[in-house]
Amino acid sequence: MPLLELIIFAALAAIVLYQLYSVLGRRVGRQPEDQAKAEAANPAHRAPERALEPVEEADGVALSGLAAVRARDPGFDLNHFLHGAKSAYELTVNAFAKGDRDTLRNLLSDEVYTSFEAAITAREAEDRTETVEFLHPPRADMDKAEMVGDHARITVRFLAEIRSRTKDALGEAVDDRRTAELWTFDRNLKSRDPNWTLVHVDAAEA
Repeated sequence: MPLLELIIFAALAAIVLYQLYSVLGRRVGRQPEDQAKAEAANPAHRAPERALEPVEEADGVALSGLAAVRARDPGFDLNHFLHGAKSAYELTVNAFAKGDRDTLRNLLSDEVYTSFEAAITAREAEDRTETVEFLHPPRADMDKAEMVGDHARITVRFLAEIRSRTKDALGEAVDDRRTAELWTFDRNLKSRDPNWTLVHVDAAEA
């Protein structure tokens, strides 16, 4: 009788351990290996994720942050995204300096565009022109990621050294400055449009 009970308990323990392994495997299998490879390829992009509200998946496992985004978009690649975000950052900064409203309209949400356009209009009213030059390639690091309904939102921390040349009736002024900003990009994962839109800009500590 004791031997039979031992066999039964061993079988039950094996079933429980298998189920536990299956659940944990689904929970972490989407992220760690891919993220480790991405970080090894580009150490500058290593950034801790902040705690966000969990997103409940169909299998009952609560996911948050980058894992929640990847669960909805398995093809999402962080390094590829950051490369594109950096290009969008440089394009936006240059377009704003030039007063290129058409380019800005394609990159910004309505709210952010309204703010940028108002600043351009004020500059034009003062008969000022501006050009910018990046003294070094800007640095881009993920600050946080989250799912808001069907929208993926990723906030990127940009560090840049910029030389700005401003001309007006009094002459030309040159200003070298270091900037640190948090830009939040949004994409509807149900849309066929693969582009991300800048929806929020915040100052950050350098």
